[in-house]
Amino acid sequence: MAKVITLEEFQAHATRDSLYVLVHEKVYDVTKFIDEHPGGDEVILSEAGKDATDAFEDVGHSDEARELLPGMLVGELDKDGLLKLSSPKPVAIPAVHDAVEKGSNLMYFLPLGLLGVYFAWRFYGA
Repeated sequence: MAKVITLEEFQAHATRDSLYVLVHEKVYDVTKFIDEHPGGDEVILSEAGKDATDAFEDVGHSDEARELLPGMLVGELDKDGLLKLSSPKPVAIPAVHDAVEKGSNLMYFLPLGLLGVYFAWRFYGA
């Protein structure tokens, strides 16, 4: 059974001298790896104290990078900590969405209308 890490303990390790990162609900001690990280230390430090799963997956890490993870595993974050770390997804506001949609229609039909006027002027004006 893996060690269970509390949210407080996880967030206490958010400095360059002691850095824990959360990826797929598992806590990894990446302190010794910071200087070796190909993307630079700022990338890892920016994910300190929060869930780095999306950032880890968005980059598309290689199989070699994924093979390093088990050697850095500390444990799993407790379920209460996971709930506190998970942030709600932003909700689209209907009024803004409708305004953008109407603006998009205007941006589509206005150039077409101007083009039609231009061709009518060229055809009937000449």
